[in-house]
Amino acid sequence: MNIDTEIRHVTKTGANLFLELDFEPNEAARFHAESQQHINDALVLKEQLMDELSRWITGNHLKQDEVAKLLNVSRPRVSDLVNKKTSKFTLDTLVNMLSCIGKPVRLVVS
Repeated sequence: MNIDTEIRHVTKTGANLFLELDFEPNEAARFHAESQQHINDALVLKEQLMDELSRWITGNHLKQDEVAKLLNVSRPRVSDLVNKKTSKFTLDTLVNMLSCIGKPVRLVVS
């Protein structure tokens, strides 16, 4: 059994994927704008959760290796957290980390 892994097309960063999938231009523009808004909303949430974790680390005068042990992650993972590398974390992961340190997350939709 052969699995075809050939790359035939790469969508450029920032391009409207919906246009490339042959949606009508107006619809593609709307879908693209909506997806960008969802991405931006998730990024804002991640940054807020990371800020809370970073404040807790600083407030408790903890070293990254101590935080790593408390969160059951590697020290480089804590470094990614402190340096706000949002692309390396899911919202679930950040919520779980906050839960581990006794800061349960409550989402309020307005």
